[in-house]
Amino acid sequence: MFSHIMVGANNIQESKVFYDAILGALGYEPGVIDKKGRCFYLTENGIFAISKPLNGEPACCGNGSTIGFAAKSTMEADACHAAGLTTGGTSCENPPGVREGTLGKLYLAYLRDPSNNKICILHKMG
Repeated sequence: MFSHIMVGANNIQESKVFYDAILGALGYEPGVIDKKGRCFYLTENGIFAISKPLNGEPACCGNGSTIGFAAKSTMEADACHAAGLTTGGTSCENPPGVREGTLGKLYLAYLRDPSNNKICILHKMG
C-alpha cells in the first residue's frame, strides 16, 4: 500500500543511531545517508526515511500519528523496544504487552524516537 514513509528529525545522526538499533532488532540493515543528509532504510516492500524538515523549521511529532513496524514475535518486539530505550528513545503508552481489539490479539510496544515521533512495534498474535 505504501511506497515510503518519511519522518522529520532534528538530529539525523542521533535518529540514525535510534533507528539502526530498533530496525536492526527487526532484521533490517543500517540506514544509508544520501548526499542531502537524509537517511533511508530500503526494503523489498518500501522505504522508511528520516530527514530534517525542508522548510527549516524544527521537526515535531504529528499529533495522533504513529509509525508501526512489524515484528515476527513478542521477543523480537521486546528486543526492538529495548534497543530503542538504550539509543535515545523513551517509552510511551502502556508497557509492551498484549492488547485485544478489532484486529484480534496484538502485542504492542510503543516508543518515542529522539525527535518525539511515536513508534509502535506490532506483533499480530495467532
